[in-house]
Amino acid sequence: MSAAPAPTRRLPLVLRNPSFGRVWAGQLLTQAASRMFQVGVVWWLVGFAGGAHRGLASGLFLMVSTLPAVALAPVVARVVARYPHRSVLAGAAALAGAVAATAAGAAYTGTLPVAAAYAVGLVLAACQAVFDPCLTTSVPELVDDADIESATGFELSTQSVAGLCGGLLGPLVVDAGALCGVVAVSAAAYLVAALLVVSARFPGAAPSSGPTYGTAQEEAAAPGRRTLRQVLTGLPFIRRVLVCFAAANVFTTAVYVVMPLYTRQALHAGGSTVASLEAALGAGTLIGSFTGGRLPGRPIAVGSACLAVMAAALAGPGLFAGHVPALGSMAVAGWCVGVIGVRFVALFQRLVPAADKPGFFAVMQALLGATFPVSSLVFGVLGDHLTARTLCVAQGAGLVPVALALWWLGGRSDGAVPPPPTASTRPLTPAGEAR
Repeated sequence: MSAAPAPTRRLPLVLRNPSFGRVWAGQLLTQAASRMFQVGVVWWLVGFAGGAHRGLASGLFLMVSTLPAVALAPVVARVVARYPHRSVLAGAAALAGAVAATAAGAAYTGTLPVAAAYAVGLVLAACQAVFDPCLTTSVPELVDDADIESATGFELSTQSVAGLCGGLLGPLVVDAGALCGVVAVSAAAYLVAALLVVSARFPGAAPSSGPTYGTAQEEAAAPGRRTLRQVLTGLPFIRRVLVCFAAANVFTTAVYVVMPLYTRQALHAGGSTVASLEAALGAGTLIGSFTGGRLPGRPIAVGSACLAVMAAALAGPGLFAGHVPALGSMAVAGWCVGVIGVRFVALFQRLVPAADKPGFFAVMQALLGATFPVSSLVFGVLGDHLTARTLCVAQGAGLVPVALALWWLGGRSDGAVPPPPTASTRPLTPAGEAR
């Protein structure tokens, strides 16, 4: 009797599916460029150009850099739903690259004004606000249904890898006295990303010679199309979850303001320390993105537990000052962010109807990002009046009631959250075969 053949090991999704790999690499480059620019400019403001109001200056810059995700949500939803996704992705990356290249040229010939840095950050954030939800919506066009969770893990991992690479390089390049270099590298990354997207195939995309709908009247009359308000009204459980995470973001996203201030005030260190903290945050998020799907429990239970752990992690450096507590705090907080992201985006991919996904993911980005401008400005202003250690404790304390609210929501909505699909419960094709 012959021995059973050994099971073959599957290649990672980005190697099995070259088109998805190219688009994923494009997102990695755009997010790394955006993150490097943001972290570099924030450290430039805190360490060099911000003066006595460095907290306000850095918080205001981060507020400007996060406004497009909120303000442009309805426009992004229409663009993503109306135009071919490959064209939208490539166009957003190319526009960002052109603007960054122009700013790099201006910085090379002289000092880049603070107002110009704010303006460039606004444009780059607007392009990223189009790119990210468009790619999320494009995942079913690039991969099979069985690979959606894996693709989601890769997609969400870009934020952590971007934080690892961009956050590491930004402060180091600025400390070397070259804000111009940060802008130039960002421009190159955006332009390469545009070329990668153009070279990819979207096999699941419906053939189209132009916009999906023509006039506003045709769009309103199109069957199955719903407004952004109707999308969220029809998904009450998901709407409550998003509100919880939006509240959590008031305290979690403040880390991007608090971290540079903590480095300067509590650690009395420079750009290399900011880079190491950013790298710890990015590495933790990366590990969480790839391990989150393996954790037992329903998404609500996992999410509320992660928020509680993150509360302790963010408060830690305020109670125990030092390089090691700060690095550990960032790594643990990043891991929690990665786990929450992969579990809940995969859940939303399955619960949200396909016709509503373009609008939903734009709304999701806007709702989760709506508190980021407020958080950046408030914690930036507080940073000019309170110690960075006090701000760390405030972050942790603020997350505790949010974790309790999410846990309570899970107790009321157990039936609304299906378990992860197995091979026997995957959706069926029209022919009746599991995909």
